[in-house]
Amino acid sequence: MLRAKPHLRYRTLFISDVHLGTRTSQAQALLEFLRTHDADTIYLVGDIIDFWRVRRGAHWPQSHNDVLQKLLKRVRKGARLCFIPGNHDEGIRHFAGMHFGGIEIHKQTVHETATGKRYVVMHGDELDIVVRTAKWLAILGDHGYEFALWLNNPLNWIRRHLGFGFWSLSAYLKNRVKHAVSFIGAYEDAVAAEARKLDADGVICGHIHHAADRHIADIHYLNCGDWVESCTAVVERFDGSFQLIRWSADVAIEPAHELAVSVSDAVPSQQISG
Repeated sequence: MLRAKPHLRYRTLFISDVHLGTRTSQAQALLEFLRTHDADTIYLVGDIIDFWRVRRGAHWPQSHNDVLQKLLKRVRKGARLCFIPGNHDEGIRHFAGMHFGGIEIHKQTVHETATGKRYVVMHGDELDIVVRTAKWLAILGDHGYEFALWLNNPLNWIRRHLGFGFWSLSAYLKNRVKHAVSFIGAYEDAVAAEARKLDADGVICGHIHHAADRHIADIHYLNCGDWVESCTAVVERFDGSFQLIRWSADVAIEPAHELAVSVSDAVPSQQISG
């Protein structure tokens, strides 16, 4: 029997690349994650709703609506919600600088940690040369990625019947194809350079569906990953340190969450964050 999942609270939560409106969005997994993880401030770091595919015919089950309702409920309860649109929901960038029902919209912003460090928060497509200069090629690549994700289902149906565990073809291709690996490295270097240019200590981004927590020279690079394959998020604890969480249905959290607090035991956020 699985133990009850703890309800944890953080100073800040960062989520990106949910791609609501698509069949490959792991909205139900995100909903379960949000039920057990809370934060004073939530950043939605782009590609939350996939308008590219919505235009071709939306897939919108109840779980997709529930995710939005859960986030709006957090706002009603006093959480700060910052939305930084990505390339798949880029139309919302026209509203940058505005507030809607307690939701802040920014093209990019700077997050200050509990210890005063500055992190640029951006989706990251601005530094993807394919998206910037050849959107048709980006859309073609998106179709290919979508097809690889679709192939995961029949392949894993066969693997289950043969007694094997889950295996992601799309993740394998992304991590093994030479050009994809070099693209990820170039992207990470470009994002780190942008943070350096803005005199920041680090950067928190999304876009490439490749979760990471590492240093690139003097810049702390954090990528939220996605809720299509990896189901990952970045959290800031109340002491200003960060953690990359990999969510699964069976394991609520990775170890070493001692600096998060139980919601029932948390003091008011303004007292914690100073």
